[in-house]
Amino acid sequence: MTAGQRARQVANVVNGTTLLGLAVALAASRSISQGPRGLIIASGYRWRLPHAGAFTLGNVILCRIRTDQLMSNRELLGHEEKHCSQYACCLGAPFLPLYFLAAGWSLLRTGNPASANFFERQAGLAAGGYPDRRTPGPAPRDAGGIEV
Repeated sequence: MTAGQRARQVANVVNGTTLLGLAVALAASRSISQGPRGLIIASGYRWRLPHAGAFTLGNVILCRIRTDQLMSNRELLGHEEKHCSQYACCLGAPFLPLYFLAAGWSLLRTGNPASANFFERQAGLAAGGYPDRRTPGPAPRDAGGIEV
């Protein structure tokens, strides 16, 4: 692991989000295994919410697919790893309300909770399997009807 990956791992243990992730994983997943770069993968997630195929709590990636399927999908694994780093940058639990505010903002703007969500855009929309449904803003009044 790099120094940054180790720092993320320690930060997410200290801020409690990895422990929360492990608790949810124990209750709702079929398998928990050590992943790369300090990540923990909980596969076979069986609760109905959230609807996502994969999501993170601290350094724990909870997914509905098998561990080997996630490990072979480098883009999705990288996307979820970026969310793990976002937890560390947001000092843990504050990530959750910030994420939901960003999802609500995105839903209002685009009809999709990910398309204009800052956190999803930073993690990579396509890598997470999300569409980019942002629409151009209205043209300024003096633009002669031309959209900019």
